[in-house]
Amino acid sequence: MKTYFRLLSFAKPLGRYAIPYILFTILSVIFGTLNLALVAPLLNTLFNPEKSQVVKKPSGFFDIFNQFNYYASLANQHFGIYKTLMIVCGVIILSVFLGNFFRYLSQRTMENLRIQTLLNLRKSVFDHVMNLDIGYFNNERKGDIISKVASDVQVVQFSVTGTLQVIFKEPLTLIAYLVVLFVISYKLTLMSMLIIPIAGLVIARIVKRLKRDAADAHISYGTMISYLDEALNGIRVIKAFNAKDFITKRFDDENEKYSRIVKSMARRQQLASPVSESLGVLMVGGIVLYGGWLILGGNEGLNAASFIAYIAIFSQVMRPAKAITDSFSNIHSGLAAGERVLGLIDEKPVIRDKPGARELTSFNESIKFENVSFRYNERIVLNNINLEIPKGKTIALVGPSGGGKSTLMDMIPRFIQPYEGKIRVDGTDIQDYSLRSLRSMMGIVSQDSILFNDSIYNNIAFGQSGISIDQVIQAAKIANAHDFILSTANGYETNIGDRGVKLSGGQRQRICIARAVLNNPPVMLLDEATSALDTESEKIVQEALNNLMKQRTSLIIAHRLSTIQHADEIVVIENGRIAERGTYLELIERQGLFRRLTEMQAFSTAPV
Repeated sequence: MKTYFRLLSFAKPLGRYAIPYILFTILSVIFGTLNLALVAPLLNTLFNPEKSQVVKKPSGFFDIFNQFNYYASLANQHFGIYKTLMIVCGVIILSVFLGNFFRYLSQRTMENLRIQTLLNLRKSVFDHVMNLDIGYFNNERKGDIISKVASDVQVVQFSVTGTLQVIFKEPLTLIAYLVVLFVISYKLTLMSMLIIPIAGLVIARIVKRLKRDAADAHISYGTMISYLDEALNGIRVIKAFNAKDFITKRFDDENEKYSRIVKSMARRQQLASPVSESLGVLMVGGIVLYGGWLILGGNEGLNAASFIAYIAIFSQVMRPAKAITDSFSNIHSGLAAGERVLGLIDEKPVIRDKPGARELTSFNESIKFENVSFRYNERIVLNNINLEIPKGKTIALVGPSGGGKSTLMDMIPRFIQPYEGKIRVDGTDIQDYSLRSLRSMMGIVSQDSILFNDSIYNNIAFGQSGISIDQVIQAAKIANAHDFILSTANGYETNIGDRGVKLSGGQRQRICIARAVLNNPPVMLLDEATSALDTESEKIVQEALNNLMKQRTSLIIAHRLSTIQHADEIVVIENGRIAERGTYLELIERQGLFRRLTEMQAFSTAPV
């Protein structure tokens, strides 16, 4: 129940919907019950008009049938049997209309509540996912996250609000019917209720495993979505390595597993309704047998008209009972999905603002690493790094792959945090600054050109509002992108496709550089921005990067060492430590690791 009430909290403002829903539901149940209760006076008016003229006014207000019979007989005395029949039919029609009208209003109110719950829940989940640190996404399947945000939330909103509707409306309807049944014949009603506990035990046995199956189904669905996402993103590699059969089999196996679980769930859910209906038929058969015996024996004052009304009302008892049974079947799937969604919401970001975090409004002095170490599980990635990046200087990080260069750079915008030591900006620990203000001081261009399925204009102006086309054009010119943009079909309004697939690698990278230029940050972080490009594209992009770095503080991770000859300082990192540091010429003269890396690169690119 704790999970259910937490999910229900997303239905805020609950009072705005709950009060009208309760009112409309009560009125709907009252008029719906009256529809059936009016059957007895209608039958008495039709088949026993003489007796209806001598009915005495009952003393009790809740003696429903005798009240109706009294007013029917009163109308018969004043207007005659035909007009009385018209009046009774008119009252029944009015009662049916009002019952259905208020039922429509209650359902409409519940639908608004369902949509509001979906809106709040999906918004909360997505907002929370965006607040999680990058380390979380490195350890989770993207498809599983997508499944939780999309599929699981959808299951929750139908299950929780549907159950909320059943919890109030159906028991109220059931109680109203039972009250009327007890008024007609308490003996007949008590006898019919003996089988209800038996039915409950049978249904509970059927749905016992539904929650476990539902949890397995959601996990399997998330895995299947992950396989689909990987296949779509890696379609070029799949075709190049003739791996279609392998990928297809992996997806098909998971698809079959998911189908088996869903079939198992469906069997149990579908079995609940026939079982409850079969038990209901047994109850009706017993009621007819016992009721007939009461009528023939002249007991309880039960007449034929009242008995027919009893059967009509009792036949409707199975509808709310069936709805309650079905809700118990469905709620297990909803709670299983809800636990996955709430598990995602309960994930706490490792990296977040400290209470009272300061705003970083300008960069004036330097970025300084003081005895910084980082480890991943038990593996040491960085060990006791001391490094200063003065304002206006360009610092290059080089070294063998896996040495810790990207890890060091990722610490500056706090994508990850040091295991030991501190990083200071203008003498203040970066953990004392708010994440938003810290990252606003930095522009990042990585090896992977991250673009969105949108226009070129929107990709350059990404994350900013009120940007004019002239500002975007100016940024594109600095990034050497303006000319090729104009050559596209619709210029700056050209859609570049998923992840910029309609552009070449060099064009994508220049769009990313233009985006960084427009942001106009004082600090630039460039992570192997030209390593994936051909020679011609590299030259164009390198010119754009040089334009970008003018009068800015820059930290560069370089794959091609020839591109960092003009760096103010080059820091060589090996096995998590600073092995060498100095200018390009100083490091060449030392004949250390940097010299060896330079010679190896020159040899690998030399013509044969």
